[in-house]
Amino acid sequence: MRRTAASREPSGAPPSAADRRSSAIEDYLKVVYTHTEWQPDPITSSQLAARLGLAPSSVTEMVKKLVAHGLVEHAPYGAITLTSEGSEHALRMVRRHRLIETWLVRQFGYSWDEVHDEAEVLEHTLSDRLLDAIDEQLGRPVRDPHGDPIPSAEGVVERPDAVLLSRVEPGQRGRVVRISDRDPLVLRELSAAGIGLDSELEGGSLNPEQAGAIWVTLW
Repeated sequence: MRRTAASREPSGAPPSAADRRSSAIEDYLKVVYTHTEWQPDPITSSQLAARLGLAPSSVTEMVKKLVAHGLVEHAPYGAITLTSEGSEHALRMVRRHRLIETWLVRQFGYSWDEVHDEAEVLEHTLSDRLLDAIDEQLGRPVRDPHGDPIPSAEGVVERPDAVLLSRVEPGQRGRVVRISDRDPLVLRELSAAGIGLDSELEGGSLNPEQAGAIWVTLW
């Protein structure tokens, strides 16, 4: 139902319980999606709890709600997978998060190890109109500062074929197409070494933690 001007909450009002539930649902769906984006294994409840920093019991209850709303599928003690409707919602949030990260880096001088937490907050507050204006201003980017693909407004995702650098044989070379933002320290180390997207690297050239965070396309 559309809200009239008179029914809007005053500026600066804390988010309602409904808003908080909606944001929580969006966060769950986004994590389920991103977990399988660069590897095939689906996420479990315990992994989801660890990623979200929540108690397993809380995650179990939320997953039941997501199943009831037709957003995920979950067999008892099994993996959690998105339904088609859940995927649509997840892609919408992934698009928002990655566009905001790109915006913060390009327009405000944030470094790539600083943008994740800021985007986590802003992704729930920006209007679709403003997000599209940001997308246009940035030239419709197709990847974020870490190389993760930015879904189009229609939900189309173009992801390059890539392998972890840690699995590349010594002597084999590849071009960096994605660097995980899970560990800000690794991002800072790579930045200090002059390594970023499109850098050329050879198997065995980095330590295990760094190599385990980098995806490359082989020459």
